[in-house]
Amino acid sequence: MAAKRIVAQVLLILMPALLRLSLAAVYKVGDSAGWTTIGNIDYKQWAATKTFQVGDVILFEYNAQLHNVMRVTHSMYRACNTSSPLATYTTGNDSIKITTKGHHFFFCGVPGHCQAGQKVDINVLRLPEIAPASAPSGSTLSPPPVPSVSVPVSFPSNALTLKASKGAKLGLAITIFQFLYQVSH
Repeated sequence: MAAKRIVAQVLLILMPALLRLSLAAVYKVGDSAGWTTIGNIDYKQWAATKTFQVGDVILFEYNAQLHNVMRVTHSMYRACNTSSPLATYTTGNDSIKITTKGHHFFFCGVPGHCQAGQKVDINVLRLPEIAPASAPSGSTLSPPPVPSVSVPVSFPSNALTLKASKGAKLGLAITIFQFLYQVSH
């Protein structure tokens, strides 16, 4: 009985982290073209087709001899001002985890590149949380349906991700709470 309670406590502690992890996606800026000035990539249009969330990773892949990535303020972004960036990335394979909602502004700091359109505004919208419905007292919850998970085969313009639906996450949460209830009673 004590072992079951320990397992239940561990699951209860890990559940929020697992649910957050299931939301994370990796977005490669510019998709197959990457971070470049070649080909007139419309990064504004690229970002408009994505739904960014807190926890997502923005991946900038580029030739480090020709480009870089600067994280900047909104006014610096509008003016392509490279004088004092919030952060500068220069590896050619930069992964930046988004930790807050709102706008995150990036551009290439090489002279002329930002003005040529090598800049992107990653806008993380606040998404509504799903609150679990409370069951009437004395009732028992029936097990949720088994969630389906789809795995994309190719990644032409979508994130490199496995995402569970909010319904699947709610189902997982209900299942874990049912388990915890049964173990504790």
